[in-house]
Amino acid sequence: MASVVVGNGGNGVEEVRNKQVIFRDYVSGFPKESDMQVSTGTLKLKLPEGSNGILVKNLYLSCDPYMRLRMTRIEGPNVFTSFTPASPLTGLGVAKVLDSGHPNFKKGDLIWGTTGWEEYSVITGLEGFFKIQHTDVPLSYYTGILGMPGLTAYVGFYEVCSPKKGEYVFISAASGAVGQLVGQFAKLMGCHVVGSAGSKEKFNGWVGLGRMADGLRLCYKISKNKRRYFPEGIDIYFENVGGKMLDAVLLNMRALGRIALCGMVSQYTRDQPEGVQNLMCLIYKRIHMEGFVVFDHYNIYPKFLDIVLPYIREKKIVYVEDIAEGLESAPAALVGLFSGCNVGKQVVVIARE
Repeated sequence: MASVVVGNGGNGVEEVRNKQVIFRDYVSGFPKESDMQVSTGTLKLKLPEGSNGILVKNLYLSCDPYMRLRMTRIEGPNVFTSFTPASPLTGLGVAKVLDSGHPNFKKGDLIWGTTGWEEYSVITGLEGFFKIQHTDVPLSYYTGILGMPGLTAYVGFYEVCSPKKGEYVFISAASGAVGQLVGQFAKLMGCHVVGSAGSKEKFNGWVGLGRMADGLRLCYKISKNKRRYFPEGIDIYFENVGGKMLDAVLLNMRALGRIALCGMVSQYTRDQPEGVQNLMCLIYKRIHMEGFVVFDHYNIYPKFLDIVLPYIREKKIVYVEDIAEGLESAPAALVGLFSGCNVGKQVVVIARE
């Protein structure tokens, strides 16, 4: 996908067309493609004199459920900030540095971090950006298994849940960007693993691939068939869904079980969150339930890479991606997360180089 040169500025600096996905206004309920629009502006391919930021060409964009939360007006202290209406969306992505005024980055570096939903971005806040040192794996993996979702799976499973061999592990949204990795980590630990998927298509595809020790089960079966899947109860629950799913799992937890609260996708499109009825189980069963945010754990990213990269190279872990081509496809790809259209990690390809 080549850039289009539109001319030179007065100082001879090249200008290009810069396609962008613009956030129109705050959203209620399920997001729609019409909540976003694709427009085209221009950008100079040179940073202003004295800038300490970087100019990047965006290659891969990550579609993540938390982005729905940013489509609402967020007030008060929060880990997230709202998108700005009439401005490009922002999210995690992989990019190539074209110009740099920052001592830690140089032209030609490949990086991942929070960038604009556009072909080119000028980035001044560089906290949370990582250089990509390992290019023997697909660059798109740095939006998923080697990026935020992968580190999320690692932190939630190993750091929060402290798993032991032989324990019973249940994962909701197990075919998603995070869940598919938690299941494989648990299997490598020697745990008994069951995951839930939100549709028959996801269920059939993942059972056929044999990713998890006991396969994937449809989410609505978990409460009805708990004795079949967990005859002795659940030791570890990796929570991605919330609502009725969490309520059903609480009843099936074993004493001294652990729950990692990663996300609650069933609640992101609700104006009023669902209540949870079975919280008394936390007391009687002495369950440890902990929420976590991956950004607090970026300091262990090098350790994470040392563990996961060999798994990928040795094909002990595989990663499923759902690829959408072109920035024009980004709104539909993001909206599709909330109707179960994707199987695996949803990625938008802007350019491959």
